[in-house]
Amino acid sequence: MSDEDVVAAQLGRPPRGIHAIGHRCPCGNPDVVITEPRLPNGTPFPTTYYLTCPRVNSRIGTLEASGLMKEMQDRLGTDPDLAEAYRRAHESYLADRAAVGEAAGLDVPEIEGISAGGMPERVKCLHVLAAHALVAGPGVNPFGDEVLEALGEWWAPGPCVEPTE
Repeated sequence: MSDEDVVAAQLGRPPRGIHAIGHRCPCGNPDVVITEPRLPNGTPFPTTYYLTCPRVNSRIGTLEASGLMKEMQDRLGTDPDLAEAYRRAHESYLADRAAVGEAAGLDVPEIEGISAGGMPERVKCLHVLAAHALVAGPGVNPFGDEVLEALGEWWAPGPCVEPTE
C-alpha cells in the first residue's frame, strides 16, 4: 500500500494536494502530510500541516472538548514569553508554507499572512498545532508541544491503518 493509499484509508477519502509526507508515526504510517497552499481545484488551503491519523485526531478532539484551547488562549494574554514563542511559531509556519508554495510553483496571495490553528493571537485548532509540532520538532510550536505531551503514546496499540488493507 502506498503512502497515499494509507492516507486515504486514514481519512476515509482521497487526499488532496499532498506535497510530501511531513511526519511518520512510530508505527511507520504517515501521520502528517504537507499540503500545497492551493488545492488541485484552485482553492487556497492555509493548512500546510494536516494530521491524518484517526486515532490521534480523536484524542485531540477529546482534548479540545476538555476546554484545553480556552486554557491555552487565556495563557496567551498573561504570559508574554509564551505569546512571543507562539508568534515565532506562526512565522515559522508561514515560512514553511512559502517554501512549499515556491517548490510547487504556487503563489497564493489570498492566504498571505494567515497561518493556521489561530496563530499568532488565538488558539482554535489543536490538530494543526500538533501537526506543526510533529513536523517542526520540539521547541518550535509551544502549544503543539503541549498537545503532543498530553496525548501520550497514541501509537502504542499499533497502526491505525494496516498498510496491507
